[in-house]
Parts: sequence; structure tokens; C-alpha cells
Amino acid sequence: MVKKFKSFITEVKNKKMFIDDERNPKKIKFDYIVRDYKETMKIFDRYGCPSYISFDHDLGANSKTGFDITKNMVERDLDKKGRWIPKNFTYDVHSANPVGKKNIVGLLDNYLEKRK
Repeated sequence: MVKKFKSFITEVKNKKMFIDDERNPKKIKFDYIVRDYKETMKIFDRYGCPSYISFDHDLGANSKTGFDITKNMVERDLDKKGRWIPKNFTYDVHSANPVGKKNIVGLLDNYLEKRK
């Protein structure tokens, strides 16, 4: 039973997520396409952290941002002692908002570098 559970976790963490309130992905096939913060949190709560995320920063007028999602990811990983974000995690920020993109990249790069 334990082996099945471990393989399930590995399988879930090898998924790809696209976060954007308006655009659809063009080149890569994604397992999850989410439109806002709340939808992203539901996926995180149910399946954990995917191994790849493509972020947008601005997720609509009534939603938290991609940077808020990034902060939540770091908090979850800290709560799990560095075991929530997969070791093979990669990401991209496709946002047109240069300040938002810089904030997401800065937080994730700094956190992941220190976590090593």
C-alpha cells in the first residue's frame, strides 16, 4: 500500500499547470489550466504542487495575483519543511506585467536557491 501511495505522489507532482485569467496555452500541453487564485488553491489542496507552472501575474480585477500564488507556495513548502514544492520544480512567467513578473521570479528564485 505504501508503494502505491508514493507512486501516486510522484505521478501528481509530474503535472503541468497554466495560470492565466484570459489566455490559453499555445505550445505545451497542460494538465491543469486555471483562471484565478481560488481555482489554483483548490488544485494545490487536492493534488499538491505540480512540477511545472506557467504564471500570469494579473488574474482579473477581483482575484489575488500570481505573486500571491507564489507566496502561498513558499508558505506551504516552509510548513512542510521543504517537501511540498517538488525538487524538480520548474516554472515560467508569461505575464505582460514586468513588475509582477520580476516579483514572482525574485521570490521563487531566491526561495528555491536557499532551500537547496
